[in-house]
Amino acid sequence: MNATDALPDFDFPGHDKLVAAIDAAVAAGDEHAVTAALRNTLCKMIRDRDVNLPDCVFDPIEDHYARRELYRSPELGYSVVAMTWGPGQGTPMHDHSGLWCVEGVWDGELEITQYELLERNGENFRFRAAGGMHAGPGSAGSLIPPHEYHTIRNASEDAVAVSLHIYKAPMECCSMFVPREGEWFRRVDKALETDEAA
Repeated sequence: MNATDALPDFDFPGHDKLVAAIDAAVAAGDEHAVTAALRNTLCKMIRDRDVNLPDCVFDPIEDHYARRELYRSPELGYSVVAMTWGPGQGTPMHDHSGLWCVEGVWDGELEITQYELLERNGENFRFRAAGGMHAGPGSAGSLIPPHEYHTIRNASEDAVAVSLHIYKAPMECCSMFVPREGEWFRRVDKALETDEAA
């Protein structure tokens, strides 16, 4: 295997402790047990003074929220992605392409809105907002298909927010939902890029 084939594995203080804790949680059983264990693990790791994410994840990118993959497990297949949200940055409504995910707020505050799928007509989907929350540092939530439709936004006008996302496998694409009229949205496939961690 040459260097270009290497899995993402970015070094930072507490890296081994974080990976060991995630490994243990991912071995917990079915997706409900895994995501529950990961939520608890992530909340603990965010508060653990031994674990410090690399400095680059606190640097926003001006024209989009940043996705930096920090680690991918060669044995268990999961992916750890740090996202950096500049003031006002957020996502359109999207899914996770059938992957479970646990998301934790590392720094700052995020606004998360979940949506319930009411009906589908071809590529047109009818959704209704099914609850939202303001999440601060140390809070974590999980998404398990088919309940995976949501938006994330940094509502702050001046503060950067950072979240850590653990996906069942690398999330390289998703479906975005573009508003039409009323509660109707049109599905659009979107390839997801990662930004360089430095």
